Amino acid sequence: MHFKTVALIGRHQDTGLDAPLRQLAAMLQHAGCTVLLEAETARNTGITELTLASYEDIGQRADLAVVMGGDGTMLGAARKLAHSNVALIGINHGRLGFITDIPLHNANDALASVINGQFESEDRVLLEGRVTREGETLFSGLALNDVVLNRAGRGGMIEVRIEFNGVFMYSQRADGLIVATPTGSTAYSLSANGPVVYPDLNAILLVPVAPQTLSNRPIVLPDTGTLTLTITALGRVESGASVHFDMQTWSDCQAGDQLDVRRAEHTVRFIHPTGYSFFSTLRRKLHWNHMPQPSDEAE
Repeated sequence: MHFKTVALIGRHQDTGLDAPLRQLAAMLQHAGCTVLLEAETARNTGITELTLASYEDIGQRADLAVVMGGDGTMLGAARKLAHSNVALIGINHGRLGFITDIPLHNANDALASVINGQFESEDRVLLEGRVTREGETLFSGLALNDVVLNRAGRGGMIEVRIEFNGVFMYSQRADGLIVATPTGSTAYSLSANGPVVYPDLNAILLVPVAPQTLSNRPIVLPDTGTLTLTITALGRVESGASVHFDMQTWSDCQAGDQLDVRRAEHTVRFIHPTGYSFFSTLRRKLHWNHMPQPSDEAE
């Protein structure tokens, strides 16, 4: 058996998760797996019959974590388990779901196939970043999708100096800047007209948000370097800026603060049922005009 101990993680805000989680747990136990339930998921679903586990416990004991929810739930789980060797598989109980790609109605069959060894795996890169002021680190974090520097509230545009590996690229006045992974290319970056990047590419995206100069375009860079974004000016005296690491936020940026972003040391391992196609996901999620394929109809 490839995955002897399986952890279940659900989106805390969702109602109605108890029934599908119980169904998954029963199927896994019948297959001979030990099943853990993340503690906050248990508290919010009222499921008490399974063994409860913290993220630390899951990182130490589980071989696979099944994340039921939306992409936000997967982002949080991926960051917390990034330093472990736990593989992740996503079941979509949300809306769009690029990285929680298994539809809920297919969850039991898909997971049963995975447990029986019918799966594909891929490693996704993470970003690590830190905010510094006069050499002192104020905030640091990991991101699976993106690190975003943007204006706070209704303040005017922020002015940013951008360097790559210490080499000056350009200065920018904009509402913000997105530094994204290939995984994050289908998230906020996409809504800011960034390119869709194949997940296996070793790249970092730099995408401006509402730049003042329309010739400022997204750029794809190698993930072997460090991007440095220095806030040179804020739109108004009373304005501020924020940095977001996926769902983690530092909201007290000032002129002169520096944001360094690079590829993280650790990666996240995603599991997909055999036959998974990134392009099929794009066709379904982005409603690309296409002749239906058998794999699409099955999903």
